Amino acid sequence: MPIIPDLIESKRVIACLGSGGVGKTTISAAVAIAAAARGKRVLVLTIDPAKRLADSLGVSLGSGEPQVIETERLLDAGLTDPGELSVMMLDAKRTFDALVVRHASSPAVSERILGNVFYQHMSEHLGGTQDYMAMETLLGFLEEDRYELIVLDTPPTRNALDFLTAPERLTDAIDGPAMRWFVKSFDGSKTLSFDLLAKGAALVLRGMGRITGSGFLDQMAALIVDLNDLFGGFSERAGRVSARFRGDEFAYVLVSAPKSGAISEALYLREHLQQQSMSCDAFVMNRVRVGAGTTTSLAEVEQQLSESNVALEGGEEAVLQAIRENIALAEAEAVQVSAFRERIGSEAPMVAVPAGGEDVHDLSALVEVASAFS
Repeated sequence: MPIIPDLIESKRVIACLGSGGVGKTTISAAVAIAAAARGKRVLVLTIDPAKRLADSLGVSLGSGEPQVIETERLLDAGLTDPGELSVMMLDAKRTFDALVVRHASSPAVSERILGNVFYQHMSEHLGGTQDYMAMETLLGFLEEDRYELIVLDTPPTRNALDFLTAPERLTDAIDGPAMRWFVKSFDGSKTLSFDLLAKGAALVLRGMGRITGSGFLDQMAALIVDLNDLFGGFSERAGRVSARFRGDEFAYVLVSAPKSGAISEALYLREHLQQQSMSCDAFVMNRVRVGAGTTTSLAEVEQQLSESNVALEGGEEAVLQAIRENIALAEAEAVQVSAFRERIGSEAPMVAVPAGGEDVHDLSALVEVASAFS
């Protein structure tokens, strides 16, 4: 069985990773299409908001909830007896709010947190929030039986690495000395105890209080104490996600293109996965020019054109020049692909997806891309 269908049948999560501009979102959607074609209940979860994905699938992704693609549209696109295909764009703020409501010790605590001005800012703008909430969203779906397969459309390389290490970073932050310092610095009345702080830190916070107003420290104190009520749950769930990232139910597919920069990024990702004890299960080389390495000779093309009486726009010479350029590019890409194959050896299979003549912009085009996996 080809590698992508094999992963579809044997894995619970397929994470697609790669640098920006290699068509990773398209490949993620195509993998999901291939799964739906095999009768699976599949969700595409995009961590990196991509309008192109919404346009290609013909859905609105602003609700923060999974959107089901109508079966009739899948049939019209060429699938026969499809499963269920859904797509969801992560809404970090909505996920964070739901997490607070679900795990706070009481409704009163959750109301205080949600109404806190610092929480409202943090839940939308704090660095890393998107990664942590993606982790929580994924865990929620994994602990349900709603989907047989989840396809993760991750952000470009460096941001994808942030997502993959989010569980460890969250645990380190919660269990670290800085967080313990803050929590211990607030007494049971949820006001700042300057006696517990180092002299320099106390001066800084007093200064912040004078600048921002008398309610600043009270708001900060209340949020830290209330969030501390949730930290144990955060840490425990982060540990579960971290274990699953390295488990047998996860597959990692590295998406690249026949360009030196994209290939370097793919190799960098492979190395990082190895360092994190995560498997690289397949490579997808996207947008490979059709016939690279086996292109019809220019002499044959010229013969075919000379034998044709069809008038070609731009003239025969212009067409020939375009063909020459395409052959040269195909041959250059073939060299890149060959070198890449040598670098990865037998570590993981590589699938080549031919370059299309037009951008992928609808379900039918995605079905065409998915056909390269079979």
